[in-house]
Amino acid sequence: MFEGSLVAMITPFKNGEVDYKKLKELVEFQIKNGINGIVPCGTTGESATLSFEEHEKVVGEVVNMVAGRILVLAGTGSNNTAEALRLTKHAKKVGADGALLITPYYNKPTPEGLYRHYKLIAEDVDIPIIIYNVPSRTGISILPETVASLSEIKNIVGVKEASGNIDQTTQILQLCNITILSGDDSLTLPIMSVGGKGVISVVANLVPSAVSELTRYCLEGKYDAARKLHLKLFPLCKGMFIETNPIPVKTAMRLLGRLNGEMRLPLCEMTKEHEKQLTKVLKNYGLMS
Repeated sequence: MFEGSLVAMITPFKNGEVDYKKLKELVEFQIKNGINGIVPCGTTGESATLSFEEHEKVVGEVVNMVAGRILVLAGTGSNNTAEALRLTKHAKKVGADGALLITPYYNKPTPEGLYRHYKLIAEDVDIPIIIYNVPSRTGISILPETVASLSEIKNIVGVKEASGNIDQTTQILQLCNITILSGDDSLTLPIMSVGGKGVISVVANLVPSAVSELTRYCLEGKYDAARKLHLKLFPLCKGMFIETNPIPVKTAMRLLGRLNGEMRLPLCEMTKEHEKQLTKVLKNYGLMS
């Protein structure tokens, strides 16, 4: 169900509030440029600084804006199981196609705790669920064995794998048949080459058509063409992480005139030195003259 290119959508702000007019514009830009799915309210969408009301409204608005044209995979994770359950129930209620749940951060549960967290939500909400593994931000990595156990639950259908470890992807696929999506743009090609089905992409906020093309080449087994595109995209992908995500992508969109670049504290504007580096990356790719 979930494969190809999905964009980890930024949340646009204006004077401290969610800018729903700009959100609509960004959704239409993604659909026009061939993205396969939209992921609102993930890490890139600054979900940690959204209130419950904002989070739920953004998900509902994106579902309405998309209107069934492509998939919507709603970010509904939390380090509080009850909160994650609430957000996942809401995603189901408003018609999202699936829910993306980050491994609980900060409290660092054991493998058994992770299993029970996902099992409780999956059994309570009949919606396709994708586990999100990003140990650099959560302080914990879900074990392949835990993923395999969770894959036996019918509506746990995939993993967004952002550990940076290709072995992790291989080990999961040796243990079970579950959809793996890359959570690192620079690793989309390597992950798909060992059996991944696509990417949840930050850089697709800028170049959705290129990310879609890359994943399509991989799914079709056209790895020579995929490799050429991967090499072209690579500096742009790395540029999205010269500071904490989503600072670089929002700054890039501001530099390209697509966004005001506003973020919520504790995120703040990029340093001038890094902005110069990012500008050079955008120019070298051909996005700026």
